[in-house]
Amino acid sequence: MNDPTAPFPAFRHSAQEFLLTSVLLFGVTTIVRWVIGPSAVSDAIPGIHLKLLVVGVTVGLFVTGLILSPPGKQSGGHMNPAISFAMWRFGIFPGAAVAPYMVAQLAGSLLGVLAARGVWGSAVNAPPVAYAALQPAPRWSAMDLFLAETASTGVSVVLLGLFLSVHRLTRFIPYLVGLLVCLCIAVLGTSTGGSLNPARQFGPALAAGEFGLLWVYLLAPMAGAGLVPAVWDLLLGRRRVLAHQLHDADGPPLRNPATW
Repeated sequence: MNDPTAPFPAFRHSAQEFLLTSVLLFGVTTIVRWVIGPSAVSDAIPGIHLKLLVVGVTVGLFVTGLILSPPGKQSGGHMNPAISFAMWRFGIFPGAAVAPYMVAQLAGSLLGVLAARGVWGSAVNAPPVAYAALQPAPRWSAMDLFLAETASTGVSVVLLGLFLSVHRLTRFIPYLVGLLVCLCIAVLGTSTGGSLNPARQFGPALAAGEFGLLWVYLLAPMAGAGLVPAVWDLLLGRRRVLAHQLHDADGPPLRNPATW
């Protein structure tokens, strides 16, 4: 078992987050290419809502697997700058590791999308796949999108915080995250696009040249993640989040932030 007083290995864990997020976005783009893009799979699934449900279930299971993978267990399996930021605001993640994690996650996002383009060819960059970049429904303004992404991320972080604050629930966190991702895609896919993760949109938007609402998809989840810890005490009193890892915390014990 790791020494609980050892310094947080930010560089090594950031490299693992880079790898995990690269694999995640490669997987997301691949799934969108075959379920939404031109393919026998897409032709067999009627309607966009059912397609989004299939994408949501598949991506949710994929995310759960990445969290439970060896790199996911070591780094915490965040793959989302908003989650890393929220864990720091909860006081259970070192502030010095937040920026390296975020840079790694965003860089991994772009690499994963470009790798998918290299593997699957022009079908990835052509509509309707378009590098799996998200777009809100036409009636949605930037402010509507910002509020929806902020609120959705806030609800997700509250649920994660609740599970992370009860030791007997920590073993279910990877499945909770997968379920949240699935619901986000299936329910919000035709309205906001269903991101809740700056890394989910960063690489696809850059690759597709979709910069108009990128700032919303980057900043709104961070706002939601930052607001939740600020009101945590008002909602739940002194309930303490135990660890930043999105998996069963039976491994290395939680370190005291003062030792980081």
